[in-house]
Amino acid sequence: MTAPVVQGWCPGAHRPMMSGDGLVVRVRPRLARLEAEQALGLCKLAERFGNGTIDLTNRANLQLRGVAEDDHQPLLTELASLNLLDAEPGIEVRRNILVSPLYQAGDLTARLTQELIDRLGDLPALPAKFGFAIDTGPARLLSADSADIRLETSHDGLILRADGVETGCLVSEAEAIDHLIALARWFSENFTPETRRMARLVAAQDLPQDWQGHAPGPVGSALEPGGCDLGTFYGAAFGQLPARALAELIETSGAAALRVTPWRLILLEGGAALSADAFVTDGTDPLMTTDACPGAPLCPQAQIATRDTARALAPRVSGGLHVSGCAKGCARMGPADVTLVGCNGRFDLVKHGRAGDEPCQRGLTPETLMSMDLT
Repeated sequence: MTAPVVQGWCPGAHRPMMSGDGLVVRVRPRLARLEAEQALGLCKLAERFGNGTIDLTNRANLQLRGVAEDDHQPLLTELASLNLLDAEPGIEVRRNILVSPLYQAGDLTARLTQELIDRLGDLPALPAKFGFAIDTGPARLLSADSADIRLETSHDGLILRADGVETGCLVSEAEAIDHLIALARWFSENFTPETRRMARLVAAQDLPQDWQGHAPGPVGSALEPGGCDLGTFYGAAFGQLPARALAELIETSGAAALRVTPWRLILLEGGAALSADAFVTDGTDPLMTTDACPGAPLCPQAQIATRDTARALAPRVSGGLHVSGCAKGCARMGPADVTLVGCNGRFDLVKHGRAGDEPCQRGLTPETLMSMDLT
């Protein structure tokens, strides 16, 4: 079997990625938020140019799949009309910013995020997947999500922390983005082809003590489908948002905006809690702890179809389930209680590990898996 190819970059709007069903075009919402009009417009574009589904990624971005190459430029024109496109491709590439979704308009998280967006042009050259997290609410929500430089709160105040070290440096709001850019420059001057993420670099080279010393605050509870002060959270199985159903839910609920998260959850800002068959509304639903990539034939590197198997097995697995079409494990970078990896039309089984780990059993069919004890 040919080893899967790690691209080393993520698709964007200006630079889409070809997949088995056409182009994958990624939209990066600013402040993790789309006004209702923008979200409804994106739903229409998913049906007009894509496969009718919007993908919610683990970097809190939105993707249209199945876009024909000839439709790429017309799609960009429509995205620009919705103010969902950076005019400069270089800025789009740098706008890898995770935002804690419970921020209030104009609060510290919103202010810091907007300043970082405004100053992306001041950043040095960085690897394509290098990213930032603005996690300055009362409790940290993004600690387990991929980011290289983090702004967080501590008992002492606002801190800037390099991913991979336990403490950060105390900063004022006025100087926070200046210090973030300085830390990015330190990384840019020191990383190698083998250390293209912050955690790998600080494991290989000591981070100067000036960037350390203050521990971040507590980690908050995981968010679940249901109501909150800002509106209602809805889950998206495998990160899939059926465009027509999403548009109907936005309009029926009266939501003013849609916020995205890295956890297969969307927040309909100001939206009422409604029954929604196309979405997950129960936090105990096993689909909320199940990850599955698009699989074959949608991904050319996948060795097998994934999502039907994932749906069938989800109620039978206690804990996290990851069904991956190949050993890359794009849908879940971390370990799962049960991981199934596509290989030559069958699945290999990994217990308490990642897709690239050594399997304990090989060559399993979906039918065989349904009869097995996977606990």
